Amino acid sequence: MNKRILGLALPNIITNITVPLLGMVDMAIVGHLSANHIGGITIGTGIFNLIYWCFGFLRMGTSGLTAQSYGARRFDESVRILVRGSAIALAIALLLIVLQRPISRMGLAIFNGSNTVMSLAMSYFFVRIWAAPATLGLFAIKGWFIGMQNSKLPMWIAIFINVVNILCSLLFVLVLNWGIEGVALGTVIAQYSGLAIALFFAVRYYGKIIRRHFDLRSSLQLSALKGFFRVNGDIFLRTVCLVAVFTSITSISGDISDEVLAIDALLLQFFTLFSYIMDGFAYAGESLVGRYIGAKDSASLHKTIRLLIGWGLATVVTFTTLYALGDKWILSWFTNKEDLILATHKYLPWVLVIPICGFSAFLFDGIYVGATASRQMRNSMFVATACFFATYFCQWVCLERNGDSLDSEYNNALWLAFMVFLTMRGIMQALLLKKAVYRQIPATDSKRISGA
Repeated sequence: MNKRILGLALPNIITNITVPLLGMVDMAIVGHLSANHIGGITIGTGIFNLIYWCFGFLRMGTSGLTAQSYGARRFDESVRILVRGSAIALAIALLLIVLQRPISRMGLAIFNGSNTVMSLAMSYFFVRIWAAPATLGLFAIKGWFIGMQNSKLPMWIAIFINVVNILCSLLFVLVLNWGIEGVALGTVIAQYSGLAIALFFAVRYYGKIIRRHFDLRSSLQLSALKGFFRVNGDIFLRTVCLVAVFTSITSISGDISDEVLAIDALLLQFFTLFSYIMDGFAYAGESLVGRYIGAKDSASLHKTIRLLIGWGLATVVTFTTLYALGDKWILSWFTNKEDLILATHKYLPWVLVIPICGFSAFLFDGIYVGATASRQMRNSMFVATACFFATYFCQWVCLERNGDSLDSEYNNALWLAFMVFLTMRGIMQALLLKKAVYRQIPATDSKRISGA
């Protein structure tokens, strides 16, 4: 079982690691143009992060439902889920393109910058928005591959997309001098290239199953769509809460001071680095939990969850040690400003507890997605989000009454609220685990899969 978990987790970890590489290359390319271009691409990508993060349910919902169909050997239903997810992704993408003007105005209202920076951000936005069909289509296809117990194909697709994106951006910006529009166009070409290679892989490895069971009419039946939206509607609401928390962290940091904003941006890199590894195990959880629920294999389901928690605890020990011994070294990846590194270092205790507070939230997300227990996952996020805002604002009121509170006190209050948020997600999902996951397989229906 450990071999199976690692076989699914490691390709996803490699996939996650390729994401910051692309961001760093894009930043380096526009960094040779001007500081305004850096600000423009930062805001432009921020707008798309908000948009696409909200539609992450297209991947998560598809993977969980597909994994359960795979476990039940219902390949006809697996194909219908792929068609259903892809069709909904296309419909949402076309809606985004039609509504690109209102969406751009929303972006202008959320993010702040000089007129020059915002103009560059909009130039980037109006080119990259045309990648929406490919980007959202890839969400559905990648989720389907994960549900079909195949994490290697999404890994190769991600690597291919990033290579194409980097090469196109270098050509369009440094050779053809197309500026920030060239970076956006590179992303558009890379996304459609990735969609093409994903479709090729789907036909190459699953063509026989797809051709045998493809039925557009049955895939898009109203009853089936209602079930799909029920699961994914809950995931959407859960993601909105997640976006609200992280947007608030950035907003509150900026309100405290520019220095705190920079410090917290660096501190969040430690969270992001940890999340790349934990997400790999969460994706493995999606695949295996869904598979064993679909197969009604209670013994393998329990064993998978126990082993995932074991891998999570091992990752906690590894990252806590790494952060304790190498925090300055890690910070030097992101900045060479010694004064900023020194200012950030005093918040090291928060960095050390990130793995402890956060690991269970990541693992249980994967387990719940595989079990399609979206309602319980949504409710857990509601409670955690309420705890985040309540924790921060109670402290804020006390600090405001003092009248002479330091910026560091406000920032410590913010990070305490964030740790409470992460911890409450894990606690709530642990409390609901039996009802949300284990009870999906009644004892009388349980059976084993040979080789599990």
